[in-house]
Order: sequence, then C-alpha cells, then structure tokens
Amino acid sequence: MSGFYEPLFRRVLFPIYESGLRRRKTLDYLREYERSQWRTLEETEALQWRKLQDLIRHCWEQVPYYRERWQALGIAAPEDIAGPADYARLPVLNKPEIRANFDKLIAPGYRDGMLYKTTGGSTGEPLRFGYTRESYERRLSIMWRGYGWAGARLGQRTLYLWGTSIGAQKRKDRLYHAGFNRYMLNAFEMSEARMAEYADAIDRFRPETIVSYVAPIVKMAEWLITNGRRIHRPQRILGAAETLHESQRRIIEQAFGCPAYNTYGCREFMLIAAECEHRGGLHVNADHLKVELGAVNGEGQDESGPRDIIVTDLHNYGMPLLRYANGDLATAGPRTCACGRGLPLLASVDGRKLDALRTRDGRFVPGEYIVYAFLYATGIKRYQVVQKQLDTFEIRIVRDRDFEPSAIDLVRRELLKVVGDSVALNFEFVDEIPLTQTGKLRVTISELP
Repeated sequence: MSGFYEPLFRRVLFPIYESGLRRRKTLDYLREYERSQWRTLEETEALQWRKLQDLIRHCWEQVPYYRERWQALGIAAPEDIAGPADYARLPVLNKPEIRANFDKLIAPGYRDGMLYKTTGGSTGEPLRFGYTRESYERRLSIMWRGYGWAGARLGQRTLYLWGTSIGAQKRKDRLYHAGFNRYMLNAFEMSEARMAEYADAIDRFRPETIVSYVAPIVKMAEWLITNGRRIHRPQRILGAAETLHESQRRIIEQAFGCPAYNTYGCREFMLIAAECEHRGGLHVNADHLKVELGAVNGEGQDESGPRDIIVTDLHNYGMPLLRYANGDLATAGPRTCACGRGLPLLASVDGRKLDALRTRDGRFVPGEYIVYAFLYATGIKRYQVVQKQLDTFEIRIVRDRDFEPSAIDLVRRELLKVVGDSVALNFEFVDEIPLTQTGKLRVTISELP
C-alpha cells in the first residue's frame, strides 16, 4: 500500500490539495529550494546576500523600528549596510525588544494579510510574532526538503510521536493525517505503564519513518531494550525539539535497528537545519535563512565552542526579525559536506535542554509539554518548572505588565491533563529566574536521581 500511495500522494493528491484547494505555492518553493541546494557554497552566500539586500531595503522603507534604530546608529541609507560584515555589526534583536516594539516591527502594507503565532518558549520566554503567507509556505517547503535529506518523503508512511494536540484528536484531524499517510501518537500522554501500548501502535501502523521529540523516543528505546521487546523496524527516525546527542542516537539505533537523524528548528522559523544522509553535522537552510553564530563572550572562552544562534528569515516581509537571537546555542561545523550541497553546517546545537519530569504513578512528562502548557498563557515574561521530588512541581513565574490571574488557571488545567492529582502544582511569583553559566534559561529542571 505504502509503495503505491507515496508516489500517488506526492504527484497527484498533494498537488491537488496544496496548489488547487489551498492555493498555496509550497510546491513551487520546494522545487526552487531543491535546485538551489546544489549551488556551491560561494553561490549560496551570494544568493543569500542578494535576498538580504532586498530585505534591508524593505525594512528601511517600510518598517519603522529598523529605520529609527539604524538612523540612531548613524546609518543614512540602506546602502550603508554594504556587505555581510556591516550586517553582522547591526544590533541583535531579542524577545524583550520585540515585545516593546511589536507594532513598529510590522510593515503597514502587510498588516492586513499577516499570520500570527505564539511560541511557548523553549527558553522560558513566551513571544507572539507575525509572518506572511509566503514566508509560511516557504517554511513548509523547507521542512519537506530537510526531512527529505534523511530519506523521509511526502506521502511516506510516517508516525509522529508528537504533541500536536493536547487531549483527544478531532475526527477531522485524524482524517487529515490519514490523507498524509501518517499516524499521530501523543507524546504527552506516554507513561511507563502505557509503553507497551505505544509499542503496539507502532507495530500496527508499521511506519517507514518516525518523527519524534527526542526525550520520548529515547525513553521508549530504553524501555524496548530493558524489556527485550522487538518492534517493527522503520527505515529512519528523525529527532526534533531537542538536540539528539550521540549517546541517545546509539540507544535509539540499538532499539529500533535503523539510523537516527538530528534536526533543529524553532517555532519562530520552523526548520533551521537538519542532517543529511552523511550525518556529519546539520545543514543550515542558508538559501532561506541567514544564520549567524554570535561573538565569543568573555576571556578564555573556546573560539570553537558554542555561541548564540542569530537568525533572519529572508522572506518574512510582514514582520521581519533581523538578527534575532532565539536563545539557543550552536557550534560551527565544517564548511562542506560529502553530499555536495552548498549549505554550511552546524556541528551541534548545544543550548536546548528540556529535562523530562516524572510522577509517582509512573507518568513521563516531556519538557516539551511544559512549553505547550504555557503556549497561550499571556502576561508571563518568564517561567521555569523545577522537580525536586516525585509528588511536586515547583513552577516559578515572572509576571509581565499585562499579567492576569487567569493565565495561571490555564496552565494548571493543561498540566492536570497529564499529571492528574499525582503531583502538587506549586506556583510561585518571583522577580527573576537564575540563568545558567552560559547565560541561558532552562525551562525544566529535574533534580530527581
């Protein structure tokens, strides 16, 4: 069935749905990016700079925030930003700056057609941001291209161990996923007691590809090994939402008998980088995004060590985020890969740490679920969940100016869906949350053995 359905979906059904019914240009952009990935690195850098020049000019002419900020720095015209080195000297944009200047970051001519999204914040700082329809369609095409580097294709039988819906899936969602030949397992409801049930679901669906948050798929792999359970062997597993460390990769590959691949993205931009078949680092989507690594901070820091990730979406003309620091860290990789793609590499993404939490009755709470629980809670500047004992979550909240007590009720309801009455949820309002030694905020911290 899968061998017949995949080409039918890719060549007939998906084009009818995406281009005909939805009237989106995703497939056109996918073909564009499939071609551009084979440019040389120098050609990719030249293409990126041309796109960036157009975006800089647009920001100067139509986005009040950048024009005012750049004029205050003595920039008299967009041409004064004459090359990548000049661009790298512009101020870095952070979450507090976006919140304080939200309306001034939107180009007036694009306001009516904008799409908006809220990030729950894997760095513990929720943020609302806007983007254009073209930017969204390009992001979809970039995702399909990046997954394709590992061999995952449109219409392929794919199981997601994911958190796309909290609670029961609606009937229309199930039909939608069935059309894409995929099956959704809710990672947020997985527990030690239900692990066999999840393994049975994989055996029934028999996926060619599994896409999963890293922590839950590692947890399942450990359970399979411990219990000697043999399971359907997919062709590949793609890890997402957290860095896939080499020790975790080995556990997954031992349990499932297939290669595991690392991907990296964030809600503000979707897929930023992914591994290809050679797995020698993560290819940055440099024909779609401008990704920089920040300067070394402090004396004695390793020149080749982790640095701040700074991202610019080259196609979001509605609410451009130029030189946006998303709170993650990465280490630069080699400039070229044996695959021949002219896309630079990250050796690793180092700054994302979402500890998994547990309950006394054996439930497993991925750190990513905490991010989802805070997704629509407004008026919260920062948050962190700490677990020091099995029956208690300590939830620290830094309130913003527009905080309303109803936000706590919302978060409590979402957490209770997973932990039930097995865990006490202790909310505490604080003025600040301590950062790590690298200057980052950890959203979840487990101090359990």
